[in-house]
Amino acid sequence: MARMMAKTVLSLVLLYALLVALMWAFQERLLYLPNAGREHVATPADRGLVWEAVTLTTEDDVALDAWWVPAPETRASLLFFHGNAGNISHRLESIAQFHRLGLSVLIIDYRGYGRSEGRPSESGTALDARAAWHWLRNEAESEADEIIVFGRSLGAAVAAELAAYLVEQQAAPAAVILESPFRSVPALAQQLYPFLPARWLARIDYPVETYVTRIQAPLLVIHSRDDEIIPFSHGEAVYQLAQEPKQLLEIQGGHNTGFRDSEPAYSEGIDTFLRETAHQR
Repeated sequence: MARMMAKTVLSLVLLYALLVALMWAFQERLLYLPNAGREHVATPADRGLVWEAVTLTTEDDVALDAWWVPAPETRASLLFFHGNAGNISHRLESIAQFHRLGLSVLIIDYRGYGRSEGRPSESGTALDARAAWHWLRNEAESEADEIIVFGRSLGAAVAAELAAYLVEQQAAPAAVILESPFRSVPALAQQLYPFLPARWLARIDYPVETYVTRIQAPLLVIHSRDDEIIPFSHGEAVYQLAQEPKQLLEIQGGHNTGFRDSEPAYSEGIDTFLRETAHQR
């Protein structure tokens, strides 16, 4: 009996050790999911939108695929960073929403996503974001105070990092919108995998809770209590840590459907924020 119990305990210990090792080794594959859809399924033309295919080049010479979707009589340009799966063609509904708000949209695929070169990484997405910012400033000739930085899910972390970086460059954007943000990857991982020492295993950080304290632009945090992937408490924490002026827009619906399920409140909330807080009319 004692020997059988010892074998059972040893088996459980080995299984736990295997889970820990797998999380350590494959965390990039858990976070970055470019293979969820590499090919474009549609283009803005399918939504009746004028658009242009753009290739951006990063500081480390990686070519990124992007779309520029200008709005007639644009009120501002919106730099769109999407979530961790799929590619830019899966965000047409959001692009159309922003277009109806009078926003010209530049949306990029991170390195390793869609038709972009390279492999995704935390440092790489930061360089990707900067390349997109420079394209808007230099090619689209948008002033810094005419650019809204938007990110959803993983994209919220990319957007927050860029906005914090721009403070150092003395080039604050007109506004920052973070939809469904997490506090950090270690904090989120610990909630998703409470039976593992996820916080200590995480090699990827994306410390949004740190970035947001440095942002010096009007901030809108959007989150749903129905979010089944990133808990609403993360969005609340990010909002609480941010400097004024800031707004919290609570929406309804799941992680990947809240922007759709909450219409028209979703678009109205963004429009109100831009008019009242970011002074974009």
